Amino acid sequence: MKIIALISVAGIILLQLSGAVPQSSVGGPMTLAFGFFAAVLAVAIHEAWTQGRGVVGWIVNIIVTFLGAFAAAEVGNLLFELILPRINLESVPLASSGHYLLYVGLAAMMLLMLTGAWLALQLVNRLR
Repeated sequence: MKIIALISVAGIILLQLSGAVPQSSVGGPMTLAFGFFAAVLAVAIHEAWTQGRGVVGWIVNIIVTFLGAFAAAEVGNLLFELILPRINLESVPLASSGHYLLYVGLAAMMLLMLTGAWLALQLVNRLR
C-alpha cells in the first residue's frame, strides 16, 4: 500500500508538472480523475491478489474500493472548499495559477482517496 501511494502521488504531481493536464473546463479534471481512479483500482487489485480472492472477491474489492474512494473524495472536497476561499489568489483559478497549493492539494486528495479505499476494504474484510 505504501508503494502504491508513493507512486500514485508522484505520478499525479508529475502529470500536472509535465503539462499533460489540459486547462480546459472538462479535460483537466477528467485527466486527473483517471489518475486517481487508476490508483484506487491498483489498491483493489493488490489486495485481491495478495489475499488470494476468487472472482467474486475481486469484484467486491473493486466495488468497495471505489465506494470508499468516492466517499473520501467528498470529504476532501468539503475540506478543500473550506480552505480555498481563505487563500488570496487574486481571482486566478488555482489550476492555471501554478500555486504550490495545487500540488499539495493533488497529493492530499490522492492520499485521502487511497486511505478511503483502504479503510473500506478493511471494513469489508472484517465482515467476511
